[in-house]
Amino acid sequence: MINVNTVYQTVLFILNKEQRGYMTPAEFNSLATQVQLEIFDKYFEDLNLFLRQMGNESEYANRVKTVEEKISIFEEQKTLQTPYDLTTLTPSFYKLGTVTYSKSSANPFGPEYPIMLEEITQNEFDLVNRSPLTRPSEMFPVFTLRNNQLKISPSIIEVTINYVRKPQDIKWNYNVGQPLGQYIYEPNGSQDFELSDIEQTEVIIKILQYAGIIIRDPQIVQTAAALSQQDEMAEKT
Repeated sequence: MINVNTVYQTVLFILNKEQRGYMTPAEFNSLATQVQLEIFDKYFEDLNLFLRQMGNESEYANRVKTVEEKISIFEEQKTLQTPYDLTTLTPSFYKLGTVTYSKSSANPFGPEYPIMLEEITQNEFDLVNRSPLTRPSEMFPVFTLRNNQLKISPSIIEVTINYVRKPQDIKWNYNVGQPLGQYIYEPNGSQDFELSDIEQTEVIIKILQYAGIIIRDPQIVQTAAALSQQDEMAEKT
């Protein structure tokens, strides 16, 4: 995790050093949450990109492995019962992984070897269920995902899902000092960035980029954008 106070104080230091203005805790929390979500979303774009490229077998330079490790922070496993509404998941659902179930008398390998459900499209789901020859069975069940709800065939009471959750909203919590009314960091009630520590530089750069927009300073926007582009190019070359 990246300490929220470290990031906020760094951002304030840079803005104050350049006499570019001040960012309130409320502004910081809002921008930090947005930046974390952008970086989090980009993990999946990077993973798709690196999977299409030639592999790297080096233990410490494997890009696919690196991105998968970043995503693994947000992986969860939960057991759901019908009607399989993914919006009820806590932490909040983002992307679906595997869906399995084990309570089946038809499973010759026993409950310790769960049966994996195959994901198909809604159109395929309708087609395979129309004919007795193609209709799914307990050994070969299928599901489709629509409007954050699972539709499963044949009917199964309970399934286990692996999913990626959304990151928690950032919060720099504070008390108001007396008599100056200054903001004093309060760890209790604060929420750190859940991103990998290696993202700290990018987090700060992106927050500064947004800060430049808020205080209408194009120089900060341009400088932060250039640094962000350099950081992204270095990661992918």
